Amino acid sequence: VPRNYDPVLHPFEVPREYTRALNATKLERVFAKPFLSSLDGHRDGVNCMAKHPKSLSTVLSGACDGEVRIWNLTKRQCIRTLQAHEGFVRGMCARFCGTSFFTVGDDKTVKQWKMESPAYGEEEEPIHTILGKTVYTGIDHHWKEAVFATCGQQVDIWDEQRTSPMCSFTWGFDSISSVKFNPIETYLLGSCASDRNIVLYDMRQSTPLKKVILNMRTNTLCWNPMEAFIFTAANEDYNLYTFDMRFLSSPVMVHMDHVSAVLDVDYSPTGKEFVSASFDKSVRIFPVDKGHSREVYHTKRMQHVITVKWTSDSKYILCGSDEMNIRLWKANASEKLGVLAPREKAAMNYNQKLKEKFQHHPQIKRIARHRHLPKSIFCQIKEQRIMREARRRKELNRRKHSKPGSVPVVPERKKHIVAVVQ
Repeated sequence: VPRNYDPVLHPFEVPREYTRALNATKLERVFAKPFLSSLDGHRDGVNCMAKHPKSLSTVLSGACDGEVRIWNLTKRQCIRTLQAHEGFVRGMCARFCGTSFFTVGDDKTVKQWKMESPAYGEEEEPIHTILGKTVYTGIDHHWKEAVFATCGQQVDIWDEQRTSPMCSFTWGFDSISSVKFNPIETYLLGSCASDRNIVLYDMRQSTPLKKVILNMRTNTLCWNPMEAFIFTAANEDYNLYTFDMRFLSSPVMVHMDHVSAVLDVDYSPTGKEFVSASFDKSVRIFPVDKGHSREVYHTKRMQHVITVKWTSDSKYILCGSDEMNIRLWKANASEKLGVLAPREKAAMNYNQKLKEKFQHHPQIKRIARHRHLPKSIFCQIKEQRIMREARRRKELNRRKHSKPGSVPVVPERKKHIVAVVQ
């Protein structure tokens, strides 16, 4: 259809589009129902999860009683249960080909299991078991080779065929809580230790590369699957820090919104957003380049969220929490699931563009940003705002009554870094 876009002929175009954008924003909030289902069956808190690298509908979870379950997400039911360890399952990861997976537990063992269920009459037992000297707290598999890394008192790199590690890295004397391989530069690893360090290693060298020391302990980190040198760390001081591994002296971004320790973080496959799980019983979604979350998910029953995963098709989020449930959420709260008619798709794209065009308008911004929070989180946010203000005021007063230049202005990004060691 030939159209004349001359603004003189369309004097009411902007008001009309504004009204449509406002309605689209309101409808988005009306239809925001992110919770899809809960997978129940575990008899203890869910401690760790792993994605299947080849199958979208398969997810693995490990609990605090040593039980591992494999779930089918399309049927939303457990397809296999195995008693993997005595005590907690501390970490699990799938092999890059998807034929087997590894678990580590409090019983000082690393076990490799077949992904498919045992045939009729076969025993449920691991392919390999490695007995270690200390408790392992985490495990991750190389993205391309038959190599995996475990962490505990040190970071060990193992070959799948051998029962002793190929090499071990130590830097300091504290226990290491998690280790992660970089998905792009596959020989790089990052690890978090309980002495507040984030240490980077290169598998081809015999010594660690560098480490950054923060004010408080980092619980886990996750590499960006699209940019090789970017990673995000989940910290005890309620914040998440996105670092560029080349410039560790200050983070690229500080993400602040949680009101309690952040326990887990996972990137979306697009590398544009990540999801974080916290001790404050909520799950938040952050854009990589923004300091505040775009979405917060919570239910009345959900307790401390310990582990979180973003599915490989970028559509769903899985979180495992203390009260034995794994919950399935939509990554976009108001997204319509199922087959869309072409007209629906066109209308959705049009509305999306309108919302982007008017996103900074105060009324639209307010509606799009508003979230209903549980009372506990709401009160804590208010309390922390007051505390932050008080600190700011105190610093301003101190600067006002001191010799010029004796109280320097420290930017927010530099405040939380203690030192960088090469």
